[in-house]
Amino acid sequence: MEPRTPYLATDVVVRLWDGDRFRGIVLIERRNPPVGLALPGGFVEVGESVEEAARREIREETGLEVRLSSLLGVYSDPGRDPRFHVVSVVFTGDAEGEPSAGSDAKKVAVFGLEDIPLNRLVFDHRRIILDFLRRG
Repeated sequence: MEPRTPYLATDVVVRLWDGDRFRGIVLIERRNPPVGLALPGGFVEVGESVEEAARREIREETGLEVRLSSLLGVYSDPGRDPRFHVVSVVFTGDAEGEPSAGSDAKKVAVFGLEDIPLNRLVFDHRRIILDFLRRG
């Protein structure tokens, strides 16, 4: 009998800075289903820590180098991803520079905290961003 466990992923709420000026958070427009806006992130590869995966995924999808600052939480609702059961370790982090879309990101955009289009977010990223905003 083959063991079955959820897929492990990581997502990051990336706060983008220009020196001391906060620009907003980085969201990607997904190229693949489910389409919509999402936090940058992706699956953890075998032999990789969740922190390494988070930094790699940010680099691949946005071209940014992120400094992880804290663990926001672990999101494990079996229905969070319509494809299969995914558990995501979610970090907050900081980056500087100009993001550019890569990997499976069709586009990348920076949104001020008041301008985040919560209704366009896929997975459970609306809940994650609301948790982030509530924790300030």
